[in-house]
Amino acid sequence: MVLAKSNNIFNSILLTSKVWNKKKFFVGFKKQELKDNSFNFQGVRLKSSKKSLNQSLSSKKKKNLNSVYYYKPIEYGIVTKVLDGVAYVSNFNVSFSELVLFSASPKLSFNKNQSSQVQGLVVGIELNLIKVTVLGDERAIKAGYWVFPGGNIVSIKVGLGLLGRVIDALGKPIDGGVELKVDEAPLDAKLRSYFTGKKIKGYNRPVEVGVPGIIARKSVNRPLLSGLNAIDSMIPIGQGQRELIIGDRQVGKTAIGIDLILNQAYINEVIRLSYITNQAANNKLVGELPVYCIYVAIGQKQSTVSRIAKVLSTPRNIFERSIDSSRPYCFSALAYSVIVSSISSDAAPLQFLAPYTGCTVGEFFRDNANNCVIIYDDLSKQAVAYRQMSLLLRRPPGREAYPGDVFYLHSRLLERAAQLSDKLGGGSLTALPIIETQANDVSAYIATNVISITDGQIFLESDLFKQGIIPAVNVGLSVSRVGSAAQYKPMKKIAGPLKLELAQYREVVEFAKFGASLDAETKQQLDRGARLIEILKQDQYEPFEVSVQIIIIFLGIAGILDSRDLKDVSNIKTGVKRFYAVNRKNNTNAMKYLQETAEVDHNWKNLLVQDLVEMYL
Repeated sequence: MVLAKSNNIFNSILLTSKVWNKKKFFVGFKKQELKDNSFNFQGVRLKSSKKSLNQSLSSKKKKNLNSVYYYKPIEYGIVTKVLDGVAYVSNFNVSFSELVLFSASPKLSFNKNQSSQVQGLVVGIELNLIKVTVLGDERAIKAGYWVFPGGNIVSIKVGLGLLGRVIDALGKPIDGGVELKVDEAPLDAKLRSYFTGKKIKGYNRPVEVGVPGIIARKSVNRPLLSGLNAIDSMIPIGQGQRELIIGDRQVGKTAIGIDLILNQAYINEVIRLSYITNQAANNKLVGELPVYCIYVAIGQKQSTVSRIAKVLSTPRNIFERSIDSSRPYCFSALAYSVIVSSISSDAAPLQFLAPYTGCTVGEFFRDNANNCVIIYDDLSKQAVAYRQMSLLLRRPPGREAYPGDVFYLHSRLLERAAQLSDKLGGGSLTALPIIETQANDVSAYIATNVISITDGQIFLESDLFKQGIIPAVNVGLSVSRVGSAAQYKPMKKIAGPLKLELAQYREVVEFAKFGASLDAETKQQLDRGARLIEILKQDQYEPFEVSVQIIIIFLGIAGILDSRDLKDVSNIKTGVKRFYAVNRKNNTNAMKYLQETAEVDHNWKNLLVQDLVEMYL
């Protein structure tokens, strides 16, 4: 047993050969027996037992209580063996999922900087044996090492200071920046905070918590815009939804998530500037509150995470979307985001923990009446890491050697995404998990598990990607179970027949392959479908504003582009985007009318015709 010597603070840990009774308390070198069980042997606080100590001391000693040294037993364990990254510890009193610290000697420092010690995670509790996975180099741990409890289950510091940072699975910054200050949000060039809401103080939050109940939730009714025509028009995502992104490798799954983060950064900047200038944005197609983004990299290459961080940190400006005389300062999409990284060289327990760490950060915003979206890239690698842990712990394997609780692994993670009720602040956490398939097989074990948990899926097909259709969304297999409840009314009205038009086009294309003669109506369906496909194509890292999306989709649905050459459709999209980027203050155009009224009526169509004449379409 180890004794801790302290004057209300533990200064050192001393070793004694005598095993003391756990209900003994020590003043100086005299034993004082406590009459209650208020003493906490795991923590370092003595407040709970101070009352009992006062009752047991004489009145003379009470006067000099502050100068008395206290000795407190500290739990510890001894490593019996280390095998395949798992340390087996005997005579250890800990909780499941608790972080522990390995040490070669009984002297352990309680300083904040414990980077020299190797940490572990308790993953198995048996009668006389504790199984601890080593979160680091297992070669640094040997039999006979001392193991000290952390006193709590795995928890991380959450706060506004995490915005703009890259952290690991344990919540520690790894971007080489300044020291993490959880209460201070990032600032722009004019020293204005990127966080516009009520300032929230940071705190420690466990990574494993319960999910909100039915009463605490609310129906999803607010859109989450990705900036991609194919998704926002036909597969709308709502705030608080769980939408799966599934497909083979190298088909653009991560690109969809990054485009969504970039689009939300533009929207967040519009909201922030209106908040700073105290002027309403006068745009009904922009939400009232910003949406903060979290990207969780699980088992990715370090170069991939670095590239994504570089893309998000590139300076951007509202001037790119709306050109006017006042040009605000540049902003960074990373300042509205948090990156949680667990690269492929990390231990399997860290890759297993990373999604829960990212979800914990997202819940900090959700529970404080803010909106957040989290992208898990990808959960297939988390399942593989969990399978590795389970096999090393000698747990019985099941289908594809995964353990029996692999469904619970993902369900308890994704169920934490929710749209909270108004009584709880109305915050939301949206989850976008990514699953990698093999040869477009959506019936695989992990894929079907996550499909059954989520509220819809975006299926990316490799054949479409090879044909140059980017994003390669298979509209037939993709679905959003929230549907038009998460769409703005103009988009819902314009894009309603789009999915049906594309379905008819696919049928006619298959029929036309046989070389049969086609009538005029069938040729019209082919021509319009080909132009709709061209409209839905989009370059990477170029998300569109929702009002521009509505106008472009209307041009295809209304048949305005039917007479145009197919090669000119891409140039027309670019021309429409540039035309509406110019802010004509003395002239009301179709985009302004759409933003101010959120209506698609006869007046809007007249304004659109005038704009088309001006653009020489």
